[in-house]
Amino acid sequence: MQNRITSLFGIKYPIIQGGMIWCSGWKLASAVSNAGGLGIIGAGSMYPEILKEHIQKCKQATKKPFGVNLPLLYPDIDKHIATILEEKVPIVFTSAGNPGVWTETLKAAGIIVVHVVSNEKFALKAEACGVDAIVAEGFEAGGHNGREETTTLVLIPQITSAVKIPVMAAGGIGTGKTMLAAMVLGAEGVQVGSRFVTSEESSAHNNFKNMILQAKEGSTQLSLKQLTPVRMLKNKFWEDVVYAESNCASKEDLATLLGRARAKKGMFEGDLVEGELEIGQISGYINAIKPAGEIIAEMVNEYNLALSNLAHKQLEE
Repeated sequence: MQNRITSLFGIKYPIIQGGMIWCSGWKLASAVSNAGGLGIIGAGSMYPEILKEHIQKCKQATKKPFGVNLPLLYPDIDKHIATILEEKVPIVFTSAGNPGVWTETLKAAGIIVVHVVSNEKFALKAEACGVDAIVAEGFEAGGHNGREETTTLVLIPQITSAVKIPVMAAGGIGTGKTMLAAMVLGAEGVQVGSRFVTSEESSAHNNFKNMILQAKEGSTQLSLKQLTPVRMLKNKFWEDVVYAESNCASKEDLATLLGRARAKKGMFEGDLVEGELEIGQISGYINAIKPAGEIIAEMVNEYNLALSNLAHKQLEE
């Protein structure tokens, strides 16, 4: 599995954990890194002093590379940048904003920079800004999503054909088979979010994890497209959003309905009624809460088996 992504990050497997808000603290990041992938601390739901604490604890829990996911629209972005520079974080994944603003600063400090995109236009822009790699995230993904609603199957070959830097696939990937499919499409790594939400080390509330285990096909839907599109499990809050949108609610009305800390209420505090429950389409086939290391081992074994089976089928033909 060695390629440009494993070489870039210094990891064994090209499996990158998503930096999901309220779910990706130091326990999950260190567990993923210790298992041979790349663990990511999700800074979007952390105050600057909390991020610093998680980085320091992650350093104590693993000697392997790890990174921080940094939403560029974060209100105190300069404070997070200062923390990342002070703590000498080796890898930063940026998202939800213009990569041109902070990439040069981060790279000047020797930090590897990756940017998350949902279309070819932003992939080309990120490459021009000097990022080292790209995460191409398809419509199937949990959390915030692209307005174009391009699926991973379409997005990955489109972006890998457009840029020269390495590309990681995200959106609907949580098994070795889907990982192999992404590699066949041109990706050199995968970013996995939803499956790690239900890991033992995830900081998601157990209520949320157990609801994910009950999810079926069609249990999630992309909503709030007038604001920032987000994929959620269907619950009362989701129903309130659908009702508001069907009655032509304005952006201001939807922002008021969303309010503050709605995702924290659902994902971190376990309010399954009024909380925002962000998760991907693959929630329909997640059926157990497991250690992060076991999830990675299963993905690697399934990847190798699927690759072997594919080779045997080609020989038979």
